[in-house]
Amino acid sequence: MGRSPTDLLVFIAKRLLLLIPVLFGVVVITFFFTHVAVTNPCVVWYPHASRSTLQACMRNFALDQPLYVQFWRYFVNLLEGNWGASAQGTAVLPVIAAAVPATLELVLAALFLMVVVGIPLGVIAARHSGRWADHLVRIFYLSGWATPTYLGAVVAAILLAPILGLPTSGMYSAPPPFPQYTHFSVLDALLAGNVPFLYDAVAHLFLPATLLAFINMGIATRMTRSSMLEVLPLDFVNSARMKGLSEFVVLYKHALRNALISTITVLGVTAGGLLSGTVVVEEVFAWPGIGSYAFSAITSYNFSGTIGVVIVFAIGVVIANMIADILYGVLDPRVEWR
Repeated sequence: MGRSPTDLLVFIAKRLLLLIPVLFGVVVITFFFTHVAVTNPCVVWYPHASRSTLQACMRNFALDQPLYVQFWRYFVNLLEGNWGASAQGTAVLPVIAAAVPATLELVLAALFLMVVVGIPLGVIAARHSGRWADHLVRIFYLSGWATPTYLGAVVAAILLAPILGLPTSGMYSAPPPFPQYTHFSVLDALLAGNVPFLYDAVAHLFLPATLLAFINMGIATRMTRSSMLEVLPLDFVNSARMKGLSEFVVLYKHALRNALISTITVLGVTAGGLLSGTVVVEEVFAWPGIGSYAFSAITSYNFSGTIGVVIVFAIGVVIANMIADILYGVLDPRVEWR
């Protein structure tokens, strides 16, 4: 059965509608978890405050009300676009909105490296299955899997950065001297045609993005290898070889297209997980993204900030999986978007 652009639009609309119950569940669980874990954060925010000050704080944040009243007040404000504020009165939504592009840039850079490095490594491992190249690739991606994020980030910042001469703090050395249209440091530098700033932005992005990619690359490599081992013995691959096509064309044009179906699906799940995986990396590298804000919100008992971050993470997971399903249908025309 053929597919039309309308089918794709209907599929996207259905997935976006699924966000409503997902986000509601996320808000409910996160709200009650944070409020039960710390019943009176005013004591934490103002440890030396007087009784009257604490009572005023509790009234301001409705902490003197029953839990269901607090939730209803927060939920109504959330629907109106008010995501709450920190103890210092800083609105949550503008801070999160400003931090999201930095995290997206980091995640997309890591995904790019996972694709351009991890997938070819999977092809090499499958092509030389059981031989030394396969063993070397396995050692490489297992090393990434076995590396704790915090340990990898610290080692990269302390040992690798001085050796490579790379910065370990922030997105750039100085504020950009041009308008930021996308708030992606590399893309804005490209749009502005500012080559020195582009080099500086890439230098700041390289280590945190490479670390994220290295830790998660085994997923793409392992899945590509397994799928390629299933595809390589098939008749259409042998037919391509019999036609006299080069091994490169056989592997990357014919076999890999079919093997990528499973890999793309897994990468979609991984992309959503990378969002939450940036928390430690952003904190170590002082990257001004949502992961760094999440760490600050959690450690300061900023309930509204914590819930807001979880909402963004949930949206990211759903959208990443939706994109993976779309690509799945593009690679395999037999699959219908439903």
